[in-house]
Amino acid sequence: MPKISERGIEMPSSPIRKLVPLANAAKQRGTKVYHLNIGQPDLLTPPNAIEAMKNVDRKILEYSPSEGILSLRQKLVTYYAKFNIDVDVDDIIITTGGSEAVLFSFMACLDPGDEIIVPEPAYANYMAFAISAGAVIKTIPSTIDEGFALPSVEKFEELITPRTKGILICNPNNPTGYLYTRKEMNQIRDMVKKYDLFLFSDEVYREFCYTGAPYISACHLEDIEDHVILIDSVSKRYSECGIRVGALITKNKQVRANVMKFCQARLSPPLIGQIIAEASIDTPEEYLLDMYDEYVERRKYLIDGLNRIPGCYTPIPMGAFYTVAKLPVDDSDKFCEWLLRDFSYEGQTVMLAPASGFYTTPGLGKNEVRIAYVLNKEDLHKAISVLAIALEQYPGRSI
Repeated sequence: MPKISERGIEMPSSPIRKLVPLANAAKQRGTKVYHLNIGQPDLLTPPNAIEAMKNVDRKILEYSPSEGILSLRQKLVTYYAKFNIDVDVDDIIITTGGSEAVLFSFMACLDPGDEIIVPEPAYANYMAFAISAGAVIKTIPSTIDEGFALPSVEKFEELITPRTKGILICNPNNPTGYLYTRKEMNQIRDMVKKYDLFLFSDEVYREFCYTGAPYISACHLEDIEDHVILIDSVSKRYSECGIRVGALITKNKQVRANVMKFCQARLSPPLIGQIIAEASIDTPEEYLLDMYDEYVERRKYLIDGLNRIPGCYTPIPMGAFYTVAKLPVDDSDKFCEWLLRDFSYEGQTVMLAPASGFYTTPGLGKNEVRIAYVLNKEDLHKAISVLAIALEQYPGRSI
């Protein structure tokens, strides 16, 4: 039998999806599973987006331009301006979801063996995209006890080598919900300038900021315009993960030229998805405000509920719709499997994402989970109640 690739062997399984077979088996047994494991919003997609999908009037569903439909990119210029992000239409390249934007930015900027520094815990697929590009992710741990604040500059500088090409951040953060401060963003800017690095900034959760302080984008940082590659997606803000439309934004012409070669190789981003995304930008402010208020309430409900469970602790996330919680368990991977395979309470159980999959440093996240508060408050109440009972019954409880 031919030997499969080392790259495929090295590719990590998704900590978010690897338990799906156990969840499916639980459902087949008649168990209700509360999905807190994945960032799939349950809020309805905006009606104007659905109408655009229903009323596609094209006679031919043709390829779109490799860089994306011009009218969509023009609308995005206006959208970003609302956040004081000043870009031209040519700075924007439409991608097949934010995932392709990350992958293409790595492919365009990094050679095999080049290194990027990423604070952890981090979105697990960053590692997968780095492996696909032949790059190396060097992680720098943040801790739950410090609220997942940015590690010190000294910690970053300990990791910088001649192969270091960039820093990658997610702001607001997935999986922690942390929101970087102006001081922290300026520290990142200074390192990027000092060591002549790229700054890859995943900002798909910018609508979900729960602090009165101004939102700081990488595009707001002075004197590093040609260093910044911003990653974006319509998936979360319009509750339309399935249309697979994202964007890569940069003022660096050389990076854009490189990215376009990969865009041309895959021909075009999804046509129907772009039509829906363009319509979504006209979503009434009322929808966005209602969505924001709903997540604020869910966040408070979840954080209060978790921190009332004996032995549980989570900091208050200031952005996105995730939190990382410390649980009184010996091993969160085993606990999450046990929840689906062996436990139910009144025909219900909970699906969580083990936090170990968001770390690369061995041993970190062993008693932590990521929880997405994407369920309505009634379901959140039931899920937290079920989780509390599960923690009482779990045979590997640590306290």
